[in-house]
Amino acid sequence: MAPVRLRHPKGATTIQVDFDNFTVLDLQQEIYAATEIPPSLQDCNLGIKGEPLIVNSKLGAESRTPEPSAPAPTSIAPPASQLPMPEFNGGAASSGSNSSPESVEISPGQFLVHRIVPDDNSCLFSSVALVFLQDQNKAQSVRKIVADAIKEDMVTWNEAILGYAPLSRYLLPTNQVSPRRPRDEYISTIQKPLSWGGAIELTILAKHFSTEIASIDVETGRIDEFPPDPDADSGYLCILIYSGIHYDAATIAPMQDAPADFHQTLVGQDDKETVLKAAKKLADSLRAKKAYTNTATFDLKCQVCGKGLKGEKEARSHASETGHTEFGEY
Repeated sequence: MAPVRLRHPKGATTIQVDFDNFTVLDLQQEIYAATEIPPSLQDCNLGIKGEPLIVNSKLGAESRTPEPSAPAPTSIAPPASQLPMPEFNGGAASSGSNSSPESVEISPGQFLVHRIVPDDNSCLFSSVALVFLQDQNKAQSVRKIVADAIKEDMVTWNEAILGYAPLSRYLLPTNQVSPRRPRDEYISTIQKPLSWGGAIELTILAKHFSTEIASIDVETGRIDEFPPDPDADSGYLCILIYSGIHYDAATIAPMQDAPADFHQTLVGQDDKETVLKAAKKLADSLRAKKAYTNTATFDLKCQVCGKGLKGEKEARSHASETGHTEFGEY
């Protein structure tokens, strides 16, 4: 372990970093413990050798609580571009199941439409199934794709990478590094309907379908891109919407209320800039309705003992004290 000096909005502190074994996830965890800046909002400047690591919060973000009208989410998980710390994943990003889906106009006769999938712990897999299999009910088939890919590639998907994956039910104490999860356990867990998916799963699925997957975060507007293998790139792109606790899809339709059969789920890379611009506008619209959840402030319940908790920090503390590692949101 080696000391690394952090400078952040609350002052300065020193964290211990294991340069030989730490992953990006482990480093983000230590930064979160010291600064209380959620991994998805960490903005780091490395500077020159010998100077402190400067960490700020993206967009000057502050804690926000969803409006009472937001649907009650039910589980935990995440995503981001560099296999980040787990985030919570479960409740729908919509502002109400009875309202029309949000949409933005791309061009005359083209609308990017928010396609809401159930908040049943399989939202990432359901969204991907909707996009690539045209059937959100085929989430289990998508899970099997992930499990098979991990099983077949022991080098890429080794225990060090899988040790602290977004689907994990392990919410570690903030002063510990992540455990190394057995590959067999991960493969078994990811095929269960109540396990969650995140960056690892999106990385695998982008390669499997030879298509770039772009996930846009409602709260921050950040876009995380998961590319296919360059040698097998289909030249297409799809869009997912991430609310902090839930994934949905976004597809293109000739009108806002067009039937599902008329929706186009993939777009060519030539239209990428235009579609991502529309995706940002769609996220802006959802953000204005507070259709996202801040994981630092939402209410959780330990699924083992039933204790109520506030946010990821209390969940980590409870896990440290009790060993309980299964949580859901009220």
